[in-house]
Amino acid sequence: MSGARHWEQDKEATVYVGNIDERVTDSLVWELMLQAGRIVNVHLPKDRVTQSHQGYGFVEFISEEDAEYAARVMNQVRLYGKPIRVNK
Repeated sequence: MSGARHWEQDKEATVYVGNIDERVTDSLVWELMLQAGRIVNVHLPKDRVTQSHQGYGFVEFISEEDAEYAARVMNQVRLYGKPIRVNK
């Protein structure tokens, strides 16, 4: 999992995850998305002042196929009662 540093990701194997509840952690996103395939990195951009994530993030998978599968099956899964958006 990545901290505040910038990382080079494989754009074809990366999905956007949005509508993330403030209580969700990088680890929880990792565990959830691991059900769709092997993960390289999870990045939830943090607010510089509050250090809480901004309600969206990116998950990089090992392969483009895993990312496409995650976008199909994880979209609208509820975390803390909010349906997350997952797309490529």
